[in-house]
Amino acid sequence: MRMTSSTIRTRWSPKRDKATPHHRRAAKAAAAVAAGALALSLTACGGADDGDSGTEGNTEETANNVTLPKLDGTSLEIAAVWTGAEQANFKKVLAEFEKRTGAKVTFVPAQDPIINFIGSKVAGGQPPDIAMLPQPGAIKQAVDRGWAKPIGTEAQKELGENYSQGWQDIGKVGGKQYGVYYKAANKSLIWYNNQVFENAGASEPETWPDLLKTAQTVYDSGVTPFSVGGAEGWTLTDWFENVYLSQAGPEKYDQLAKHEIKWTDPSVKDALTTLAQVWGKTDYIATGALQTDFPASVTQVFTGGDQPKAAMVAAGDFAQVNIPTTMKVGTDAKVFPFPAVGDNGPVVSGGDAAVILQDSKGAQALATWLASPDAAQIQAKLGGYLSPNKNVPNSAYPNAVQQRIAKALIDAGDDFRFDMSDQAPQAFGGTPGKGEWKILQDFLKNPKDVAGAQQKLEAEAAAAYGG
Repeated sequence: MRMTSSTIRTRWSPKRDKATPHHRRAAKAAAAVAAGALALSLTACGGADDGDSGTEGNTEETANNVTLPKLDGTSLEIAAVWTGAEQANFKKVLAEFEKRTGAKVTFVPAQDPIINFIGSKVAGGQPPDIAMLPQPGAIKQAVDRGWAKPIGTEAQKELGENYSQGWQDIGKVGGKQYGVYYKAANKSLIWYNNQVFENAGASEPETWPDLLKTAQTVYDSGVTPFSVGGAEGWTLTDWFENVYLSQAGPEKYDQLAKHEIKWTDPSVKDALTTLAQVWGKTDYIATGALQTDFPASVTQVFTGGDQPKAAMVAAGDFAQVNIPTTMKVGTDAKVFPFPAVGDNGPVVSGGDAAVILQDSKGAQALATWLASPDAAQIQAKLGGYLSPNKNVPNSAYPNAVQQRIAKALIDAGDDFRFDMSDQAPQAFGGTPGKGEWKILQDFLKNPKDVAGAQQKLEAEAAAAYGG
């Protein structure tokens, strides 16, 4: 499951008071309310037993607010890199579309980078009707190569009614709408096994030094602090981006994302050196990190009783689909914001957009369906999913943790930015075994070589950005 598309960037204050936990200052005045909402949401998520809250959505009937054509006899294909529970849940959304229209929709499992997968399908004369693209750069590539088709009137109508202007705009290329952002995610979270924390006497950290102290406390109790899904390089870019955004600040973040400053910049050295404070302590990371995929990195935190393989995992809200059902979210599995490294903490978010590759009445109808609150509400009920659709009822989300995160996403309005690696050319920021993914995997293996990692990152970035 690869979640990297857009970045909602606000900033945590590292200070608390009794009246309002986790105050943070928004990057823009427009984001101030949303920033406070998310801060409060995650405090409640991590510290309270959600009890019987969060079951409301499971009892609601599927909404019927979108008009779809009859498509009996129509066959469609939709491609995405989603696997496991995420794929299974999305198929339920497609099943409802089939029920309403009479069409037959086949899910096509894709591989990263999906733009290459699509290219091979196009070359073979059999592209899927729609692809779920996890990078804004991939949308532009699909448009530039003549693969993507503009979104039609009905889907645009749904977007206009259900999405903030910013979420519409990131799906545009050259002023035309090509993408429908169906899914989003908050990636600046650290999930933890509450029983391990209680046994160790550990508390939720607010700053990076606090995180290191918490890690040591957990380690002293006999449990490895961190699980890292290093087999998938995107998880490592998320670690870097959270540290870099908080430590270097948003201006530097934007510059590095555009390669306006080099990866040999001192700010990158600082971020890698900070990362090495965790990655460089082998006792702090569960064994086999480079062979551990993302789902396993989550699962191993919440299995094993009092002695799981690790106590914490840095992962987005979507990690919930990989938490065993025996562990109740909000009680057994808790979460706190990625701690502040600098004056303010980070919030990084990703998303996936539906892009039409074969224009037809059926494909346009499916895009319209995915832009509707009806579709998003189905997957919201199943957990591990966050929608940028502002008309999805908050009660549709299955627990108070997810409800609060979802509300904060909507409250953020247009104040968001793309995930850094997803702003980069695919060859650098989005290809397994290459570019930033591979170099950070090598750095995880040898965190002492900060200068070497910087030089490799810059060489790869310069080639990918064209100088």
